[in-house]
Amino acid sequence: MARGGAALTCWFFQVEGVSKKRRGIGGGGGGGAQASSSSRKDRGLAVDFKESQVADFEDLEEDKFLNAVVKVYCTHIAPDYGLPWQKQRQHASTGRQVLARGIECDLALLSVENEEFWRGTEPLQLGRLPCLQDSVTVVGYPLGGDTISVTKGVVSRIEVTPYAHGTSDLLGIQIDAAINPGNSGGPAFNDQGECIGVAFQVFRSDEAENIGYVIPTTVVSHFLNDYQKNGKYTGFPCLGVLLQKLENPALRESLKVPSSEGVLVRRVEPTAPASKVLRKGDVITSFDGVNVGCEGTVPFRSTERIAFRYLTSQKYAGDVAQLGIIRAGNIMKVQTVLQPRKHLVPFHVEGGQPSYLIVAGLVFTPLTEPFIEEECEETLGLKLLAKARYSLATFEGEQIVIVSQVLAHEVNIGYEHMGNQQVIKLNGTAVKNIHHLAHLVDNCKDKFLTFEFEDDFLVVLDREEATTASSDILKEHAIPAIRSSDLSEPYVEAEQEIKKPNDDFGDSPVTNYEMGVDCLLWA
Repeated sequence: MARGGAALTCWFFQVEGVSKKRRGIGGGGGGGAQASSSSRKDRGLAVDFKESQVADFEDLEEDKFLNAVVKVYCTHIAPDYGLPWQKQRQHASTGRQVLARGIECDLALLSVENEEFWRGTEPLQLGRLPCLQDSVTVVGYPLGGDTISVTKGVVSRIEVTPYAHGTSDLLGIQIDAAINPGNSGGPAFNDQGECIGVAFQVFRSDEAENIGYVIPTTVVSHFLNDYQKNGKYTGFPCLGVLLQKLENPALRESLKVPSSEGVLVRRVEPTAPASKVLRKGDVITSFDGVNVGCEGTVPFRSTERIAFRYLTSQKYAGDVAQLGIIRAGNIMKVQTVLQPRKHLVPFHVEGGQPSYLIVAGLVFTPLTEPFIEEECEETLGLKLLAKARYSLATFEGEQIVIVSQVLAHEVNIGYEHMGNQQVIKLNGTAVKNIHHLAHLVDNCKDKFLTFEFEDDFLVVLDREEATTASSDILKEHAIPAIRSSDLSEPYVEAEQEIKKPNDDFGDSPVTNYEMGVDCLLWA
């Protein structure tokens, strides 16, 4: 999307440009033309094959923006979360990567090292947010052919939308133009040839048709400005609070809210800066001077309203926001720093390769959403799955560390059938994360390594025997290292203390993506 800068190459890929001429097949002749050996008549329409059936569209404004659309061929290799020391088979796809990668907003910033690529290209102009019923043209390389594809439709809706790829909620444009696999990452244009967004997802249902979504230029600009400002993508910040709408008059009266505005704070993330100024039971009535309605919306453009989350998504990581709140009937003003959410069970793995530690054949790894998807929810057990869906991190860097499998060896006899169980303590010390566990193992001087798992299940290993057996286990299973490379770095003790036991999870999902309750929302 932007030109310049050093290229960061994650995969080998080839870029293919679009030809400068757009040609289409058009109908010729009139209803009164005579049929002959070089023409035919079909259902009242005559076609003269002596005339050229190829129309020249060189002068069309569309040529300019079609020239700026390219197809990216790439080969990607996904990690194997069950065997975290190796990767899965490689796959070819048409996609994009990689000066910066915005997981939440499903965007990536690319550059090309070869300067020849840029010659003769014209950058697209970003347009403003469209209005309802405005025409929109989507360009890309979807399934069904190899050449560029153009589909048209209108803007049906503009609202805060769940982004399935990043499980976040950001502004989205709903359109009725067809978006198919391969369209993702392609631009959407208005009638003036300005880019008004990026195609990225569809809603598939037996009850609905032609519901596609476009990432608007407001989100694209935020992504680009973030990269320009920080030299990297830092993310979209939020308050880190679970809110409830206050549409019921009796509920507002009980909370001493004098008017039909405000949303109730039900839960505050312990790691969010807002936890220092907000409490459960507070009512947020304004954000940076903008009043928040009792249905959880704020003014948008002239006569529209939009979800409260829109205001927080316009900020950048580290920005300060002023909140108007009502606490036990008292009207107050508080300030808080906004930061991106940090999930206890992350939806994506930083660096692309999962961390792991092998101790006497026990394979320890952090619980992540990609691991859950690969292993299938049924194999995890209800308690572990409930933690993944309902628990919040209580301190910086907290992880749920599990044994994903046991590599059979005589040193771990009796434990070989373990799998997908959370380790709670090692020799009486609570495990904070996978790096902390590696640190505890490395610095243990006791005769035994005593691991405490969920439901008081114990695993006791002779420390010296476990160390001796490691080389045999690695050799037998062709494993390159006993731990992932990130765990070889020195462990730095976190300053924050654990605020509550890890099994004290709440009663609400940690994302709006799984909420399913219209009166509740994260912001």
